[in-house]
Amino acid sequence: MVTHSKFDSAMSISPIDTNMRLASHRFKTFCSKGQYHLILSALRKLQESGFYWGSISGKEANAMLASEPRGTFLVRDSSDNRHFFTLSVKTDSGTKNLRMQCDANSFFLQTDPKSVQSVPHFDCVLKLIYHYMASPRGHISPGHPRSTSAYYIYSGKEKIPLELLRPYPTSLSSLQHLCRKTVNGHVDISSKRDQLPHPLKEFLQEYDAPI
Repeated sequence: MVTHSKFDSAMSISPIDTNMRLASHRFKTFCSKGQYHLILSALRKLQESGFYWGSISGKEANAMLASEPRGTFLVRDSSDNRHFFTLSVKTDSGTKNLRMQCDANSFFLQTDPKSVQSVPHFDCVLKLIYHYMASPRGHISPGHPRSTSAYYIYSGKEKIPLELLRPYPTSLSSLQHLCRKTVNGHVDISSKRDQLPHPLKEFLQEYDAPI
């Protein structure tokens, strides 16, 4: 998993939990303080998500998703030291692994030379995933507020539409977390957060995605 990198001594911020540290051979560095904060925020939310598998390998992710239905996905640490996270997803052509690119202030999926389509950028990994959880054929998943443009995975001579339908869980989610995701998925409710008691509002803000 990712760790503080070269900003350890330069940043006045609470240390990440020890179970979030990388072994030395997978030590990552950050291009800026902005990226450092972006990754910290992403890690905190991913650990709450229930589908972040940390430092498992691509081979392990493939084995875990092999018997799952199309559209099942998980997030793991990238095995490439130039990147932080990888999205592993089961398709009709097997499991595909997509690197999540990251600049100083956003996440976006890797682009392919065969694709002329630009990809949207997000300030949160969970927002990126939720964006692609609509079918490329235009079907809108329950609670999804808008349609999205299709993203295609180019594998050999294949052009495979990305479909994210169901996260592969690390464990059972708590009732509180399930309720929080439900609230986040209802715009009419989540838009009234300011009217909620402060502890509840803070709890919702810690994880603001419906997945």
